[in-house]
Amino acid sequence: MLPSVEVREYMQTDPPRVSPDEDLFAAVRLMVRERLSGVCVVDEAGRLVGVLSELDCLRAILAARYENRGSVGKVCDFMTTEVITASPRDDIVDVAADMLKNRHRRRPVVEEGRLVGQITCRRLLRAVTEFAAPSGEA
Repeated sequence: MLPSVEVREYMQTDPPRVSPDEDLFAAVRLMVRERLSGVCVVDEAGRLVGVLSELDCLRAILAARYENRGSVGKVCDFMTTEVITASPRDDIVDVAADMLKNRHRRRPVVEEGRLVGQITCRRLLRAVTEFAAPSGEA
């Protein structure tokens, strides 16, 4: 069994982020270039206002194509606004279980409304391998 470890120990402290007013294709280019399946959307004060996933982008692009629109729009038009977040003090096992339940690959980490990090499946797997490995092998 994994010991109790806080999210802050494994979270990415500077996750990729975009502005809600950013052009959707600019966000898509960032996601493709950085090999991301999604990005956090923050306002000018650093407050989390949504998440933009690959699926959100595909829906937007396909809709624009079928509707014969020349442009797609802004991130705020397609981002998911009802976002489940974690606190830096949350236990990683609890967060991992909830991510599985909700089929999420990432979870923004928020403190006082501001984005302070992100925990991803890959980072959770790293925690598991460090705790599961015999001493000195992690």
